[in-house]
Amino acid sequence: MKLATRMIHGGPTIDPQTGALGVPIYQISTYRQTSVDHFGKYDYARGDNPTREALEETIAVLEGGSRCLAFSSGMAAISTSLLIFSPGDHLVVCDDVYGGAYRVLSTIFSRLGITSTFVDATDLTAIEAAIRPETKGIYLETPSNPLLKITDLRGAVAIARRHGLITLVDNTFMTPYLQRPLELGCDIVLHSGTKFLNGHSDVICGFAVVKDAGLGQRIRYIQNAFGTGLGPQDSFLTLRGIKTLKVRMDQSQQNTMRIATWLKEHKRVTAVHYPGLADHPGYTIHAGQADGPGAVFSFELDSFEATKRLLEGTKLAAFAVSLGGVESIISYPARMSHASVPAEERQRKGITDSLVRLSVGLEDPDDLIADLDQAMG
Repeated sequence: MKLATRMIHGGPTIDPQTGALGVPIYQISTYRQTSVDHFGKYDYARGDNPTREALEETIAVLEGGSRCLAFSSGMAAISTSLLIFSPGDHLVVCDDVYGGAYRVLSTIFSRLGITSTFVDATDLTAIEAAIRPETKGIYLETPSNPLLKITDLRGAVAIARRHGLITLVDNTFMTPYLQRPLELGCDIVLHSGTKFLNGHSDVICGFAVVKDAGLGQRIRYIQNAFGTGLGPQDSFLTLRGIKTLKVRMDQSQQNTMRIATWLKEHKRVTAVHYPGLADHPGYTIHAGQADGPGAVFSFELDSFEATKRLLEGTKLAAFAVSLGGVESIISYPARMSHASVPAEERQRKGITDSLVRLSVGLEDPDDLIADLDQAMG
Protein backbone atom coordinates (compact mmCIF):
# COMPACT_ATOMS: atom_id res chain seq x y z
CA MET A 1 0.00 0.00 0.00
CA LYS A 2 1.13 3.53 -0.69
CA LEU A 3 1.56 5.92 2.21
CA ALA A 4 -1.76 7.72 1.68
CA THR A 5 -3.57 4.38 1.90
CA ARG A 6 -1.59 3.33 4.97
CA MET A 7 -2.77 6.48 6.77
CA ILE A 8 -6.26 5.01 6.66
CA HIS A 9 -5.63 1.26 6.59
CA GLY A 10 -2.14 0.90 8.10
CA GLY A 11 -3.20 0.06 11.65
CA PRO A 12 -6.25 -1.52 13.29
CA THR A 13 -9.24 0.01 11.50
CA ILE A 14 -12.14 -2.29 12.33
CA ASP A 15 -13.46 -3.09 15.80
CA PRO A 16 -13.60 -6.94 15.79
CA GLN A 17 -16.57 -7.06 18.16
CA THR A 18 -18.93 -4.64 16.42
CA GLY A 19 -17.48 -4.00 12.96
CA ALA A 20 -17.20 -0.28 13.75
CA LEU A 21 -14.96 1.58 11.29
CA GLY A 22 -12.43 2.52 13.91
CA VAL A 23 -11.06 1.42 17.27
CA PRO A 24 -13.38 2.71 20.01
CA ILE A 25 -12.32 4.77 23.01
CA TYR A 26 -11.44 2.33 25.78
CA GLN A 27 -11.97 4.76 28.65
CA ILE A 28 -10.96 2.08 31.14
CA SER A 29 -8.29 2.14 33.86
CA THR A 30 -8.05 -1.55 34.76
CA TYR A 31 -8.85 -5.01 33.33
CA ARG A 32 -10.16 -8.20 34.91
CA GLN A 33 -7.73 -11.13 35.01
CA THR A 34 -8.75 -14.79 34.94
CA SER A 35 -5.48 -16.47 35.95
CA VAL A 36 -3.00 -15.85 38.74
CA ASP A 37 -0.23 -17.34 36.63
CA HIS A 38 -0.95 -15.69 33.28
CA PHE A 39 -2.27 -12.15 33.08
CA GLY A 40 -4.03 -11.00 29.93
CA LYS A 41 -2.56 -8.57 27.40
CA TYR A 42 -4.02 -5.61 29.29
CA ASP A 43 -3.94 -5.12 33.04
CA TYR A 44 -3.60 -1.40 33.85
CA ALA A 45 -4.08 1.49 31.42
CA ARG A 46 -0.92 3.36 32.43
CA GLY A 47 0.94 0.57 30.67
CA ASP A 48 -1.35 -0.42 27.80
CA ASN A 49 -4.64 0.69 26.30
CA PRO A 50 -6.22 -0.69 23.08
CA THR A 51 -7.00 2.76 21.65
CA ARG A 52 -3.45 4.01 22.27
CA GLU A 53 -2.06 0.78 20.87
CA ALA A 54 -4.00 1.23 17.61
CA LEU A 55 -2.54 4.73 17.23
CA GLU A 56 0.97 3.49 17.96
CA GLU A 57 0.68 0.74 15.37
CA THR A 58 -0.50 3.22 12.75
CA ILE A 59 2.37 5.67 13.27
CA ALA A 60 4.95 2.86 13.40
CA VAL A 61 3.72 1.73 9.97
CA LEU A 62 3.90 5.27 8.55
CA GLU A 63 7.43 5.91 9.86
CA GLY A 64 8.67 2.46 8.87
CA GLY A 65 9.49 1.60 12.47
CA SER A 66 9.17 -1.56 14.53
CA ARG A 67 7.56 0.28 17.44
CA CYS A 68 5.93 3.60 18.27
CA LEU A 69 5.19 4.87 21.75
CA ALA A 70 2.48 7.51 22.27
CA PHE A 71 3.00 10.12 24.98
CA SER A 72 0.96 12.77 26.76
CA SER A 73 2.87 15.55 24.92
CA GLY A 74 5.73 16.11 22.53
CA MET A 75 7.95 17.11 25.45
CA ALA A 76 7.00 13.90 27.27
CA ALA A 77 8.19 11.96 24.21
CA ILE A 78 11.44 13.94 24.03
CA SER A 79 12.20 13.81 27.76
CA THR A 80 11.37 10.13 28.14
CA SER A 81 13.51 9.21 25.13
CA LEU A 82 16.43 11.25 26.48
CA LEU A 83 16.29 9.22 29.68
CA ILE A 84 17.95 6.33 27.87
CA PHE A 85 21.14 8.32 28.50
CA SER A 86 22.96 8.25 31.83
CA PRO A 87 24.92 10.66 34.06
CA GLY A 88 28.25 11.42 32.42
CA ASP A 89 26.87 11.08 28.89
CA HIS A 90 27.16 13.92 26.40
CA LEU A 91 24.91 14.93 23.48
CA VAL A 92 25.53 17.02 20.36
CA VAL A 93 22.40 19.08 19.62
CA CYS A 94 21.41 21.38 16.76
CA ASP A 95 21.71 24.95 17.95
CA ASP A 96 18.21 26.23 17.11
CA VAL A 97 16.44 23.25 18.64
CA TYR A 98 12.85 23.81 19.86
CA GLY A 99 12.86 25.95 23.01
CA GLY A 100 11.25 23.28 25.18
CA ALA A 101 13.97 20.80 24.23
CA TYR A 102 16.64 23.43 24.91
CA ARG A 103 15.12 24.10 28.33
CA VAL A 104 14.96 20.45 29.40
CA LEU A 105 18.49 19.78 28.15
CA SER A 106 20.11 22.89 29.61
CA THR A 107 18.34 23.07 32.98
CA ILE A 108 17.15 19.55 33.90
CA PHE A 109 19.27 16.95 32.12
CA SER A 110 22.39 19.02 32.79
CA ARG A 111 21.54 18.80 36.49
CA LEU A 112 21.33 15.03 36.11
CA GLY A 113 24.84 14.96 34.64
CA ILE A 114 23.82 14.62 30.97
CA THR A 115 25.46 17.52 29.14
CA SER A 116 24.89 19.01 25.69
CA THR A 117 26.87 20.98 23.14
CA PHE A 118 24.78 23.06 20.74
CA VAL A 119 26.19 23.38 17.21
CA ASP A 120 25.15 24.54 13.76
CA ALA A 121 24.03 21.15 12.48
CA THR A 122 23.94 22.35 8.88
CA ASP A 123 27.73 22.02 9.11
CA LEU A 124 28.61 18.33 9.44
CA THR A 125 32.18 19.20 10.43
CA ALA A 126 30.77 21.13 13.40
CA ILE A 127 28.82 18.05 14.51
CA GLU A 128 31.89 15.84 14.32
CA ALA A 129 34.13 18.40 15.99
CA ALA A 130 31.79 18.53 19.02
CA ILE A 131 31.96 14.77 19.64
CA ARG A 132 33.82 13.75 22.79
CA PRO A 133 34.77 10.35 24.20
CA GLU A 134 31.67 10.54 26.44
CA THR A 135 29.30 11.54 23.60
CA LYS A 136 26.44 9.09 23.24
CA GLY A 137 23.91 10.80 20.96
CA ILE A 138 23.17 13.40 18.30
CA TYR A 139 19.86 15.28 18.58
CA LEU A 140 18.57 17.00 15.44
CA GLU A 141 15.63 18.87 13.96
CA THR A 142 15.34 19.25 10.22
CA PRO A 143 13.80 21.54 9.19
CA SER A 144 14.64 23.23 12.47
CA ASN A 145 12.33 25.38 14.55
CA PRO A 146 12.05 28.32 13.89
CA LEU A 147 14.70 29.07 11.25
CA LEU A 148 13.97 26.08 8.98
CA LYS A 149 17.64 25.13 8.78
CA ILE A 150 18.36 21.83 7.05
CA THR A 151 20.63 19.08 8.34
CA ASP A 152 21.96 16.41 6.00
CA LEU A 153 20.52 13.36 7.77
CA ARG A 154 22.51 10.82 5.76
CA GLY A 155 25.72 12.69 6.57
CA ALA A 156 24.81 12.96 10.27
CA VAL A 157 24.00 9.24 10.40
CA ALA A 158 27.37 8.40 8.85
CA ILE A 159 29.09 10.42 11.60
CA ALA A 160 26.98 8.77 14.29
CA ARG A 161 27.80 5.27 13.04
CA ARG A 162 31.53 5.99 12.94
CA HIS A 163 31.37 6.97 16.61
CA GLY A 164 28.74 4.48 17.80
CA LEU A 165 26.14 7.16 18.62
CA ILE A 166 22.34 7.18 18.74
CA THR A 167 20.70 9.65 16.36
CA LEU A 168 17.44 11.31 17.47
CA VAL A 169 15.45 13.44 15.00
CA ASP A 170 12.44 15.65 15.68
CA ASN A 171 10.23 15.14 12.60
CA THR A 172 7.29 17.30 13.72
CA PHE A 173 7.38 19.79 10.82
CA MET A 174 7.56 17.11 8.12
CA THR A 175 5.48 14.20 9.48
CA PRO A 176 6.11 10.73 8.00
CA TYR A 177 4.14 11.79 4.92
CA LEU A 178 7.03 14.03 3.85
CA GLN A 179 10.12 12.67 5.64
CA ARG A 180 11.02 9.32 7.20
CA PRO A 181 14.32 9.60 9.08
CA LEU A 182 14.36 5.90 10.05
CA GLU A 183 14.68 5.06 6.35
CA LEU A 184 17.77 7.30 6.26
CA GLY A 185 19.39 5.40 9.14
CA CYS A 186 18.33 7.45 12.18
CA ASP A 187 17.53 5.59 15.40
CA ILE A 188 14.73 7.53 17.12
CA VAL A 189 12.12 9.75 15.46
CA LEU A 190 10.24 12.18 17.70
CA HIS A 191 7.00 14.07 17.07
CA SER A 192 4.82 16.61 18.71
CA GLY A 193 1.68 14.91 17.46
CA THR A 194 -0.22 17.97 18.68
CA LYS A 195 0.75 19.56 15.39
CA PHE A 196 0.18 18.12 11.90
CA LEU A 197 -0.43 14.50 12.89
CA ASN A 198 -3.54 15.40 14.87
CA GLY A 199 -4.07 18.53 12.81
CA HIS A 200 -7.10 20.06 14.51
CA SER A 201 -5.67 22.00 17.49
CA ASP A 202 -7.62 19.93 19.99
CA VAL A 203 -5.10 17.37 21.33
CA ILE A 204 -1.74 17.46 23.12
CA CYS A 205 0.32 14.35 22.29
CA GLY A 206 3.77 13.13 21.31
CA PHE A 207 5.47 10.10 19.77
CA ALA A 208 8.77 8.27 19.71
CA VAL A 209 9.35 5.76 16.90
CA VAL A 210 12.23 3.30 16.59
CA LYS A 211 13.36 0.60 14.21
CA ASP A 212 15.38 -1.40 16.74
CA ALA A 213 13.11 -3.43 19.03
CA GLY A 214 15.57 -3.39 21.91
CA LEU A 215 15.78 0.41 21.85
CA GLY A 216 12.00 0.58 21.75
CA GLN A 217 11.75 -1.64 24.81
CA ARG A 218 14.14 0.66 26.72
CA ILE A 219 11.97 3.69 26.00
CA ARG A 220 8.81 1.72 26.74
CA TYR A 221 10.17 0.73 30.16
CA ILE A 222 10.81 4.37 31.07
CA GLN A 223 7.41 5.44 29.72
CA ASN A 224 5.62 2.92 31.90
CA ALA A 225 7.76 3.74 34.95
CA PHE A 226 7.12 7.48 34.65
CA GLY A 227 3.50 7.20 33.50
CA THR A 228 3.82 9.46 30.46
CA GLY A 229 1.53 7.50 28.12
CA LEU A 230 -1.25 9.10 26.06
CA GLY A 231 -4.88 8.80 27.17
CA PRO A 232 -7.54 6.98 25.10
CA GLN A 233 -9.62 10.04 24.16
CA ASP A 234 -6.60 11.86 22.73
CA SER A 235 -5.46 8.67 21.01
CA PHE A 236 -8.85 8.35 19.30
CA LEU A 237 -8.82 11.96 18.12
CA THR A 238 -5.30 11.66 16.74
CA LEU A 239 -6.22 8.50 14.85
CA ARG A 240 -9.04 10.52 13.30
CA GLY A 241 -6.64 13.32 12.35
CA ILE A 242 -4.08 11.06 10.70
CA LYS A 243 -6.66 9.84 8.18
CA THR A 244 -6.70 13.28 6.53
CA LEU A 245 -2.96 14.01 6.90
CA LYS A 246 -2.18 13.71 3.19
CA VAL A 247 -4.93 15.99 1.93
CA ARG A 248 -4.24 18.54 4.67
CA MET A 249 -0.50 18.61 4.03
CA ASP A 250 -0.91 18.77 0.26
CA GLN A 251 -3.21 21.80 0.43
CA SER A 252 -1.26 23.55 3.18
CA GLN A 253 2.01 23.12 1.25
CA GLN A 254 0.43 24.56 -1.86
CA ASN A 255 -0.83 27.55 0.12
CA THR A 256 2.53 27.98 1.82
CA MET A 257 4.45 28.22 -1.43
CA ARG A 258 2.07 30.92 -2.66
CA ILE A 259 2.41 32.97 0.52
CA ALA A 260 6.18 32.54 0.95
CA THR A 261 6.77 33.61 -2.65
CA TRP A 262 4.56 36.67 -2.16
CA LEU A 263 6.29 37.64 1.08
CA LYS A 264 9.72 37.56 -0.59
CA GLU A 265 8.65 40.57 -2.62
CA HIS A 266 7.00 42.51 0.21
CA LYS A 267 8.72 45.77 1.10
CA ARG A 268 8.45 45.11 4.87
CA VAL A 269 10.03 41.63 4.66
CA THR A 270 13.80 41.30 4.83
CA ALA A 271 14.15 37.49 4.76
CA VAL A 272 12.01 34.38 4.22
CA HIS A 273 13.16 31.00 5.60
CA TYR A 274 11.45 28.18 3.72
CA PRO A 275 13.11 25.10 2.18
CA GLY A 276 10.62 25.16 -0.67
CA LEU A 277 12.30 28.26 -2.10
CA ALA A 278 15.20 27.61 -4.46
CA ASP A 279 17.42 30.20 -2.78
CA HIS A 280 17.16 28.51 0.64
CA PRO A 281 20.68 27.28 1.57
CA GLY A 282 19.37 23.82 2.41
CA TYR A 283 17.09 23.50 -0.63
CA THR A 284 19.03 20.74 -2.42
CA ILE A 285 19.75 18.66 0.67
CA HIS A 286 16.13 18.87 1.82
CA ALA A 287 14.84 17.87 -1.62
CA GLY A 288 17.06 14.79 -1.47
CA GLN A 289 15.74 13.55 1.88
CA ALA A 290 12.12 14.73 1.99
CA ASP A 291 9.09 14.61 -0.29
CA GLY A 292 8.07 18.23 0.19
CA PRO A 293 8.95 21.47 2.02
CA GLY A 294 6.09 21.38 4.51
CA ALA A 295 3.64 24.05 5.63
CA VAL A 296 5.66 26.04 8.18
CA PHE A 297 8.10 28.84 7.48
CA SER A 298 9.48 31.93 9.16
CA PHE A 299 10.23 35.41 7.95
CA GLU A 300 11.78 38.61 9.23
CA LEU A 301 10.41 42.13 9.04
CA ASP A 302 12.25 45.43 8.86
CA SER A 303 11.40 46.55 12.41
CA PHE A 304 9.96 45.40 15.71
CA GLU A 305 7.11 47.89 15.21
CA ALA A 306 6.11 46.24 11.93
CA THR A 307 6.36 42.82 13.60
CA LYS A 308 4.12 43.87 16.47
CA ARG A 309 1.61 45.39 14.07
CA LEU A 310 1.52 42.16 12.04
CA LEU A 311 1.09 39.87 15.04
CA GLU A 312 -1.66 41.94 16.60
CA GLY A 313 -3.37 42.85 13.34
CA THR A 314 -4.04 39.54 11.61
CA LYS A 315 -7.67 38.48 11.50
CA LEU A 316 -7.45 35.04 9.84
CA ALA A 317 -4.03 33.82 10.98
CA ALA A 318 -4.39 33.36 14.73
CA PHE A 319 -1.64 34.89 16.86
CA ALA A 320 -1.05 31.83 19.02
CA VAL A 321 1.35 29.17 20.23
CA SER A 322 1.63 25.91 18.25
CA LEU A 323 1.25 25.02 14.58
CA GLY A 324 -0.08 22.38 12.24
CA GLY A 325 -3.82 22.99 12.57
CA VAL A 326 -6.40 23.40 9.83
CA GLU A 327 -6.33 27.11 10.69
CA SER A 328 -3.29 29.29 10.02
CA ILE A 329 -1.30 30.18 13.14
CA ILE A 330 1.24 33.00 13.36
CA SER A 331 3.72 32.84 16.23
CA TYR A 332 6.44 34.97 17.76
CA PRO A 333 9.38 32.65 18.58
CA ALA A 334 11.23 35.17 20.79
CA ARG A 335 8.36 35.18 23.29
CA MET A 336 6.65 31.87 22.53
CA SER A 337 8.44 28.72 21.38
CA HIS A 338 11.90 30.02 22.36
CA ALA A 339 11.05 32.25 25.31
CA SER A 340 13.01 29.88 27.59
CA VAL A 341 16.19 30.51 25.58
CA PRO A 342 18.24 33.41 27.04
CA ALA A 343 18.05 36.61 24.97
CA GLU A 344 21.75 36.58 24.07
CA GLU A 345 21.47 32.96 22.95
CA ARG A 346 18.44 33.77 20.80
CA GLN A 347 20.34 36.60 19.11
CA ARG A 348 23.34 34.36 18.51
CA LYS A 349 21.11 31.73 16.92
CA GLY A 350 19.37 34.32 14.70
CA ILE A 351 16.04 34.28 16.54
CA THR A 352 15.56 38.02 16.44
CA ASP A 353 12.81 40.27 17.76
CA SER A 354 11.54 40.75 14.20
CA LEU A 355 11.22 37.05 13.35
CA VAL A 356 7.76 35.50 13.02
CA ARG A 357 6.75 31.92 12.21
CA LEU A 358 3.71 31.08 10.12
CA SER A 359 1.97 27.71 9.99
CA VAL A 360 -0.27 27.85 6.94
CA GLY A 361 -3.68 26.21 7.19
CA LEU A 362 -6.46 25.39 4.75
CA GLU A 363 -7.92 28.84 4.17
CA ASP A 364 -7.94 30.28 0.67
CA PRO A 365 -4.39 31.59 0.09
CA ASP A 366 -5.67 34.81 -1.46
CA ASP A 367 -7.56 35.57 1.75
CA LEU A 368 -4.47 34.84 3.83
CA ILE A 369 -2.31 37.08 1.67
CA ALA A 370 -4.84 39.91 1.96
CA ASP A 371 -4.95 39.41 5.73
CA LEU A 372 -1.14 39.58 6.08
CA ASP A 373 -0.97 42.57 3.76
CA GLN A 374 -3.49 44.64 5.72
CA ALA A 375 -1.84 43.72 9.00
CA MET A 376 1.59 44.89 7.82
CA GLY A 377 0.10 48.08 6.47
